[in-house]
Amino acid sequence: MPTLAERLKSLGVKTGAQDLPPPKKSQAHPIEEVMPGRFAPTPDGAAYIVETAYDDGYQHGRYGLQPKTALDTIAEWSGEAQVAQLPHQAFAFLDTETSGLAGGSGTYAFLVGIGKFSESGFSLAQFFLRDPLEESALLLAVEEFIAPCQAMVTFNGKSFDIPLLNARYTMQGWQSPFRSLAHVDLLHLARRLWRDRLPSRTLSSLEAQILGTERSDEEIPGWMIPQMYFDYLRDGDARPMKRVFYHNAMDVLSMAALLNHTAQMLEAPFDFQAVHCIEQAAIARLNEALGHPDEAVQLYERSLQGDLPQELLNDTLERLALLHKRQGHFPLALPLWERAAQEGQLFAFEELAKYYEHHARDLGQALHWTNAALAHLDGPGTGRLERLQNQPEFLHRQERLLRKQEALKSCSANGSENRV
Repeated sequence: MPTLAERLKSLGVKTGAQDLPPPKKSQAHPIEEVMPGRFAPTPDGAAYIVETAYDDGYQHGRYGLQPKTALDTIAEWSGEAQVAQLPHQAFAFLDTETSGLAGGSGTYAFLVGIGKFSESGFSLAQFFLRDPLEESALLLAVEEFIAPCQAMVTFNGKSFDIPLLNARYTMQGWQSPFRSLAHVDLLHLARRLWRDRLPSRTLSSLEAQILGTERSDEEIPGWMIPQMYFDYLRDGDARPMKRVFYHNAMDVLSMAALLNHTAQMLEAPFDFQAVHCIEQAAIARLNEALGHPDEAVQLYERSLQGDLPQELLNDTLERLALLHKRQGHFPLALPLWERAAQEGQLFAFEELAKYYEHHARDLGQALHWTNAALAHLDGPGTGRLERLQNQPEFLHRQERLLRKQEALKSCSANGSENRV
């Protein structure tokens, strides 16, 4: 009886390994080859880190990285008082690249970029997750790196990066090191400062419009990054990751330069030449919100000397006049209300009518501004809804003022008759 090998051979099936073709050479390009770095030992294994140093003279667009002024206003705005007292070496600038943009327990921070100031300049460390099994080592290495820091700076980190990292530490059963750090999220400050000047307040927009820098062709859109990481895990080809590292590095550098620029602008809004009148109005609003009316008044007045967009001009006139009113400085508020009335702002008509009725005791002027408001509301430039919302109030005011005038006339007439 033929053996199994003989039967297989008769069917054309080759047995043994001697006739098999050699295995194809792996096409993988490991991250160590693409982005040279080092392995940092941790109790849970080694973490891969790529490090880059930038000297003191490095310029990111028009600005350096190290803050040149105090951070008093930023500390007050962020509610982190200790930020104003910390040396620059105590700050960590953090940005993550993740396996998903929506977050969730299945989302990894596969690249964590952290920048710190040193005696010689600025050091950037990028912690890369070569395999999800190495996550605990990456987290331990990150914790060791930020251990000397007391504050962190992010861009949208309060909503995304830090909650995600906190969750990853929690899933390991560890306390997150970020919970004890003061936190300045530049996104929220950027929205306040540049919402009226820029259509977009993304970090890339701020880089181009505020910092004066542009990214090279290595840049990759953020929405593509998760899929690029999944491709890397599947085929082991780390070459596309070079662009992800570049994207992450630019984010960290831009945060440092943006903090430097913003601090200069907030601490010296009159001396710093780069402050636009729109930004002066924004800084004035910030000071007003922080309870610094005198500083706000000066900044509002300076911004009005520039070419403010119409909507912002109207808002600035209203805010500045209201500050003067609250301080009892009516002679300073009156020309602002008159200017706003010329722009067709109903609040100005109302404030002028109230001032002349209750403070100047000039019913004629109060009635004049009331009638002017009604004429404006009847004009072709007023919408139906605006007319319906405001006309009844001014008609009521007009009726009351007319009654007051008649009463005064009657009193005057009676007084004349008594004297006769």
